Amino acid sequence: MNSTDLSVLQSAVSWLKAGHPVAIATVAQTWGSAPRPVGSWLAIRQDGQVAGSVSGGCVEDDLISRVQTEILTRNTPEMVVYGVSQEEAARFGLPCGGTLRLLVEPRPELAILESLLTAISSHQITRRTVNIADGKSTLTPGNRNDEFACNDQQMCTTYGPRWRMIIIGAGQLSLYTADFALASDFEVIVIDPREEYAEGLHRDDVTFIKGMPDDALLELGVDPHTAIVALTHDPKLDDMALMEALKSSAFYVGALGSRKNTQARKERLLEFDVTQEEVERLHGPVGLAIGALTPPEIAISILAEVIAVKYGITVPKKT
Repeated sequence: MNSTDLSVLQSAVSWLKAGHPVAIATVAQTWGSAPRPVGSWLAIRQDGQVAGSVSGGCVEDDLISRVQTEILTRNTPEMVVYGVSQEEAARFGLPCGGTLRLLVEPRPELAILESLLTAISSHQITRRTVNIADGKSTLTPGNRNDEFACNDQQMCTTYGPRWRMIIIGAGQLSLYTADFALASDFEVIVIDPREEYAEGLHRDDVTFIKGMPDDALLELGVDPHTAIVALTHDPKLDDMALMEALKSSAFYVGALGSRKNTQARKERLLEFDVTQEEVERLHGPVGLAIGALTPPEIAISILAEVIAVKYGITVPKKT
């Protein structure tokens, strides 16, 4: 789940708890060049306040008006379609004659949304199924490979925790990597026990843990939405972190170092309780080979490799 969709859920829960009537619109289907993918959602309060987007601003004004004057007076979800004709698509500013099919729920259940928010905060993947006939919804355990589905009977959407990047080390390269990770919508956690690096991490957008990396990783509860990057260049810290990281379900584990140092590191890890298969998960030297030299360039190469692995793109082996 990206930060935008998470903020929609948080706003909807907050508004409902405060007693405001709220409708939730979800992109159920698109044709043509639609600006927002299926599953994107928008929370609309009775007074016209909104959180999120379903079209990048093309149809929101009209949808808000329909919610205020019509949809909030009903008890069951309604399917709303924009851009059926070329003329209507042009009127609403949909690019290339795109069409949007939205499921609008005028009575989202607060208890369900609160449970969904709790599950996401606990890094659980959860599937929400909405019965279109009566508007009732249920939550079940989800899988990151679940696809969005919507038909005349129900809509099924899977929500997961935000993607996380855990950075071992708080040096200059780590700070650049954190900045690019934040820009790519990762939640960022930096771990470093060294006193001399603590001062540079007084930031609201990064969680800093001043502790031993292996202990911190165990306490954080690494999941398949987590990337771990070891950047201290200190084997005492990096290797301890990697011993836990390579045994975890993290989708990406990388470490800074030359090819020679990476090979030596792998040999060291094999002397401990780390299998050959687990060691082969290590991306090292960390980052795509783009000729990066400066800390910002290296940080870009790291994010590029992490994002490639995140989306299942094959990354060339470094030999």
